[in-house]
Amino acid sequence: MRTTLVLIFFILQSVQLFGQNSRYLGSPFQSVRTNLYYLQPETYNDSLASLPYLKYGGNKEKAQWTAIKLKQILDGEGIYIDVESLPAKPDYFDSLSEKHQYALTKKYPDIYLVLEDSEWIYPKSSIETIHRIHKKVFRFGTDRIISLFPKQGNDLFFGLYIFQYAGILILALLSTVLHKIMTFLFRKAISNALKNSGYGTFAKKLLQSVAQPLSLLFIILLLGVLVPVLLLPPIISKYVILVLKAMIPLFGTITIYRLINVFALYTEQLAKKTDGTLDDQLIPLMRKTLKTFVIAIGTLFVLDNLEINVIPVLTGLSIGGLAFALAAQDTIKNFFGSVMIFVDKPFQIGDWITTGEVDGNVEEVGFRSSRVRTFRNSLTYIPNGKLADAIIDNHGLRKYRRFYTNISVQYDTPPSLLDAFIEGLRKIVDEHPETRKDYYNVYLNEMSASSLDVMFYIFFEVPTWPDELRARHEVLMEVAKLAEHLGVKFAFPTQTLHVETMPDQHNGNYIDQNTARVRLEEYFHKP
Repeated sequence: MRTTLVLIFFILQSVQLFGQNSRYLGSPFQSVRTNLYYLQPETYNDSLASLPYLKYGGNKEKAQWTAIKLKQILDGEGIYIDVESLPAKPDYFDSLSEKHQYALTKKYPDIYLVLEDSEWIYPKSSIETIHRIHKKVFRFGTDRIISLFPKQGNDLFFGLYIFQYAGILILALLSTVLHKIMTFLFRKAISNALKNSGYGTFAKKLLQSVAQPLSLLFIILLLGVLVPVLLLPPIISKYVILVLKAMIPLFGTITIYRLINVFALYTEQLAKKTDGTLDDQLIPLMRKTLKTFVIAIGTLFVLDNLEINVIPVLTGLSIGGLAFALAAQDTIKNFFGSVMIFVDKPFQIGDWITTGEVDGNVEEVGFRSSRVRTFRNSLTYIPNGKLADAIIDNHGLRKYRRFYTNISVQYDTPPSLLDAFIEGLRKIVDEHPETRKDYYNVYLNEMSASSLDVMFYIFFEVPTWPDELRARHEVLMEVAKLAEHLGVKFAFPTQTLHVETMPDQHNGNYIDQNTARVRLEEYFHKP
């Protein structure tokens, strides 16, 4: 009789337990609702919330802690579970896995429910995944802060609890203070680095622009760790975390963008120490290229962190890029032409070049074209694609600048005087500080119709055309002074009726050799 009563009592308890579990775990809808509903502050009951974990979650206390961890993961990551949309069928069948199981969220497909003995519960693998993800979400032991929050309460205002408002205020104050401290520290670190490199003179104007976004990047990373601790409602938490994730590459991009300016200033200082000028033009071009590249990559990371699928964007850009490339062949050709100019360095900024019908000084080399200032002071733009293929006469790379002219003297100039004049011309070349001394030609070269022509073929060792003009002026002025001192008359096209003098008579221009020699010595040894 006693055995029968015990058996009946056991059967009644089993039926009651089965009925209770069927009520709480009879479908994916019931199991998830049991887990989440009984962890809300106003309906808190961790014993009921732990029912889906009891079979594989260890003892009752461990099962309760696992249930709490899943709720914290969902709140901390901003994952909203629409419980009413969950399948309510007891025999729900997943067509993808071909099993009686249900994945709780697409973000974490390894957390799923399975059907066992008419109950939807979490298997051991899902429980292990919950513990692993919880450590990832709440890094550096921040989950311990959650234990300070009240588990129950009715103090709800505008969708948030008082402890959450307090946490937001604390984070705001902490972020402000840390931002000031980190900006100061980063400014100090950058300043010391620049000063140690010998570039402290331009450090001040760059410190604030780099230190501020770098400090904000640090604050955003810190908030990414601390915000999940607030356990905000999933809808709010989702967008807060989404914004924080997008701000990480945003401020990272701004920091790198401004660091490019630091790098550009550093390279400009190095470029000033070189003799060439083309690298001075290469630095702004490199700076623009790096900034464009950083903005493009940063934009892709921002879109990806905003959970915008960038694959269709990249695919569209690749197809559109092909069409654009076909339509912009000349632009691409000009771009590679500019690359070849920087690689081959056929000229420097400021060089005097002649290419085709263009003759002038190079002012700028850009992505698409080069700018040449002609001697008419007009500005000519030459596509780099054509310039890279053209024949370029670079006058700026000449070591010597040639000067050639004929000095015509009158036919009645005596040979002795003409010889002294030519010798004086050579001394002018030898004594001028900017003429080439190892090679020049000054000879009586032509007896033309109305003059005796002296070839004056010399070279100037000067860097620019204005310097050449100045040197020419100085030499020609010396030639004119020498001719005046010696009494040499320059010829010009004329017709002269010459009347021959009587024997033993000389014309008025006759000077003997000794007199000519004395005059030459007087000219070059005048006090």
